[in-house]
Amino acid sequence: QVPLAESGGGLVQAGGSLRLSCAASGRTFRSYAMGWFRQAPGKEREFVSGIRLSSAVTYYADSVKGRFTISKNNAKNTVYLQMNNLKPEDSAVYYCANKIGYDPNWYGGYDYWGQGTQVTVSS
Repeated sequence: QVPLAESGGGLVQAGGSLRLSCAASGRTFRSYAMGWFRQAPGKEREFVSGIRLSSAVTYYADSVKGRFTISKNNAKNTVYLQMNNLKPEDSAVYYCANKIGYDPNWYGGYDYWGQGTQVTVSS
């Protein structure tokens, strides 16, 4: 089991910002990629953003492009999701996930998941 610990969720007004963190082990940071997903009540889990850990190549869902930024800090084994100009439809539980081996599919194939952190955006 690869421990992934998300933090940084909370309640924010529309237009505000939050930064989510996903703390991982050093071994995790030698794997292929990390991703952020979210799941709102009654909806399926959806991909938000991903980052390849060696190249730092990033990818975003269209719904968050230009508002969210994914980044990593190798020294802290942590991946971040900076979320700006938040909208009520961004409200969800946000999960980070780890992909061990090579798989260029951003949307699936993740091996380990964190417990999630709640983000609520009020209108």
